[in-house]
Amino acid sequence: MNRILITGASRGIGRAIAEKLADSDVTLLLHGRDTVALAETCKAVQSHCAGVVKLIHDLATEKGVANLISEVGGDPLNVLINNAGIAVVKPFREVTLEEWKQTLGVNVTAPFLLMQRFVGQMPPGSSVVNILSIAAQTGFANWSTYCMSKFALEGFSQSVRDELRERRIRVLNIYPAATNTEIWDDVTGDWPREKMISANEVASAVAYALSRPENVAVENITLSNAAGNL
Repeated sequence: MNRILITGASRGIGRAIAEKLADSDVTLLLHGRDTVALAETCKAVQSHCAGVVKLIHDLATEKGVANLISEVGGDPLNVLINNAGIAVVKPFREVTLEEWKQTLGVNVTAPFLLMQRFVGQMPPGSSVVNILSIAAQTGFANWSTYCMSKFALEGFSQSVRDELRERRIRVLNIYPAATNTEIWDDVTGDWPREKMISANEVASAVAYALSRPENVAVENITLSNAAGNL
């Protein structure tokens, strides 16, 4: 039986990944903050997998991460998917210290703590998947805090990847371009969402990377819009 933990599974990319990975030999541990939306995700996948565990915690705080870790329990994970993320979009001079800390908490510290806690018990052939962004490779005006966090997780995951090679635990990084999810509902501006890639395309890339034989690591997948990134 495979145990897969997905953070940020309430909607968007996280929900699409949960739906893609649901299978008869899989127990999905699904994290989110939105109780209603997470319940909808669980309902969508529960008939397709062996079990579903609902985890409602705030990953912006160390206490929230600690509570999630405690609820996941001591049984080993086969896959850890760090998908939860927040985006603050404004000129860097307007970013508050609280927004900076929250971004670091969810986008960097939570993946660090989850990897640190769980990889020690993951068997050979297991995988850690980090949903990064093209913002982990290129800076964009007004996205400084988000880019900072994604660049940080990129560097951290590259180092962790090398540390885990001898244990045959794969670290797979996914770099989507602008993806049409609910995150854009709270971003000021007129964004051409109809031109963005879909959450399902990102989920398909994750499923492909995880489906490779245990001795094959598809370590980096970049998903771009064929007409150019937004």
